[in-house]
Amino acid sequence: MTNDTKFAFEHPEARAKATAGRGFNDRISLRDHITEVEIGAFQVERGTTQRLQFDVVVEVGAATAPLDDDVDRILSYDTLAEAIAHELAAERLNLLETLADRVAARILHEPQAMRVFVRIQKLDRGPAALGVEIMRSRDGDMGGTVDEAPLHPVIVYMENAAITGAALARWIDQLERLDAPVILCVGLPDAAPPQTGHAPTQRRIDLLEIEQNAWILASRDPRCVVVDSRTELDWAMKQGKLSVWAPSRIVLDAHDGPAAGADGLALAKWLGEMLEADRLVVIGATGKDAFAPDAPETFE
Repeated sequence: MTNDTKFAFEHPEARAKATAGRGFNDRISLRDHITEVEIGAFQVERGTTQRLQFDVVVEVGAATAPLDDDVDRILSYDTLAEAIAHELAAERLNLLETLADRVAARILHEPQAMRVFVRIQKLDRGPAALGVEIMRSRDGDMGGTVDEAPLHPVIVYMENAAITGAALARWIDQLERLDAPVILCVGLPDAAPPQTGHAPTQRRIDLLEIEQNAWILASRDPRCVVVDSRTELDWAMKQGKLSVWAPSRIVLDAHDGPAAGADGLALAKWLGEMLEADRLVVIGATGKDAFAPDAPETFE
């Protein structure tokens, strides 16, 4: 831990002594901000919430004009709380490190913010607080991207007959010519999956069966690459590559996921809504042109 990070959360007097002779930027802070959220990489952390405590300190640039007691000329404390709330709501995360990096990146997109210190602690994982502390600066590594323009992919749901049919290569050819990123979705295989009579385990089995079907599709055409994370989907869309969605990870990590028991088509619609897709196309075994104007289901 650098001295700057160490003193970021100390009393102002301690910070003043530590930075004597080398200048000192104004700082605003949000401290002891506690919220409950589902987070964590361990199975015991899924399906339950735990308390996180946030401490955020932001160094701000000098004002270029008198403040005149005008709140619009300063970096608001609400901005810090909103950055936390936005990143917590975006998706379920496994790592505090990822969350801290995203919060810092969002704050640094504010014009007044020059450097940000973020401390996040888990308060319910044992007798001690477990946490991470990071520092990010505007002229250094600002972490992840924020609010990039959505790419509006085309979601294509492929029925089993299309996956195994002779026209698969032709349909893939058509998809590659579309002027939009494409994500292929599949459903359960024709053979019924094992039944457990227990909803949580059945959901996982069904998702795994769908993923096996995704790999079957990938085996039939090398252009179909199976991906399971939002990061991989975003990268593939930016690169204009064709993706086959393996849903388990994103579905199980979603704060507001699809209903338990949702079939493959319902999952495809849910993914399209989440990604602000341009449209949903269903490809079956009929051989008709799946991209005719009256075929797609559009997303509002």
